[in-house]
Amino acid sequence: MKTRITEMLGTKYPIVQGGMMWVGRAELASAVSNAGGFGILTALTQPTPEHLVKEIERCRGMTDKPFGVNLTILPTAKPPPYEAYLDAALDNGIKVLETAGNNPKEFIAKAKARGVKIVHKCTAVRHALSAERNGVDAISIDGMECAGHPGEDQIGCLMLFAIAAKKVKIPLIASGGIADGATMAAAFALGIEGVNMGTRFCATQEAPIHDDIKQLLVKASERDTTLIFRTLHNTGRVLKTVVSEEVVAIENRPGGCEFKDIQHLVSGAKGREALETGDATKGLIWAGQSVGLIDDIPTCAELIERMVGECRELLEQAGRRAA
Repeated sequence: MKTRITEMLGTKYPIVQGGMMWVGRAELASAVSNAGGFGILTALTQPTPEHLVKEIERCRGMTDKPFGVNLTILPTAKPPPYEAYLDAALDNGIKVLETAGNNPKEFIAKAKARGVKIVHKCTAVRHALSAERNGVDAISIDGMECAGHPGEDQIGCLMLFAIAAKKVKIPLIASGGIADGATMAAAFALGIEGVNMGTRFCATQEAPIHDDIKQLLVKASERDTTLIFRTLHNTGRVLKTVVSEEVVAIENRPGGCEFKDIQHLVSGAKGREALETGDATKGLIWAGQSVGLIDDIPTCAELIERMVGECRELLEQAGRRAA
């Protein structure tokens, strides 16, 4: 497959692994890249910039194919040393950054001065257009079905992808609701040039999470996710578990909810514990509605080849029907 995304990333296929907290490690990123996609290490999964340097080195020992680094920049009371993580990536030969959250112009300028391409994640067309004006190289456009934070507009993938493709000139990567060849073909038909998957790559053999969590994803239907943080205007989509149900119940209490009321349930450390121990009662499991399309745990290579084959076949069938 050849699109502007494959040309920019240097990959065989326009399939990108999302930069997921605690999951975007060398094991998964290298497997995706070796399979012809584009793997991504999650910078803030590493406790320090120095650990990120070691993870980049570890990933290079597992693949000779291109891979990138995700850096999500969020306003917090005690922000991590974002620029030090950026420097760790730039100084160690990373040529593609996936960014999310805030995207300071000085960071863009610094990365582009080093010849680095920036793929910025957006949940709204207006944000994508702003990022385009600020000089990013591609947009990963997130529909409401996605895991993580889908924004507050509640626009589903079908409309969001189609409208973005009409208005945004730089390459677009569809994110949210992508898990197989059919959804990949649908994105291409709407004018998208690549796809991004997070939830689907969690249910692969190489994903560095406990098998019990992978089995939860296989068993889940499209109705088994829920939205949290809506009352705090920071909506997030997660798997429906006893933890997320308790978060929603606290949010819906009479009198409202403050973040401190649910902090003990939603901390990143708790989520990491759940992923690593397989105990979903320990913390949040972030997952998108694409869980409804997951029914096995293949290798990354098996998944990608199957998706590409299905995508090509379905686009050919659609072309024949429309002839």
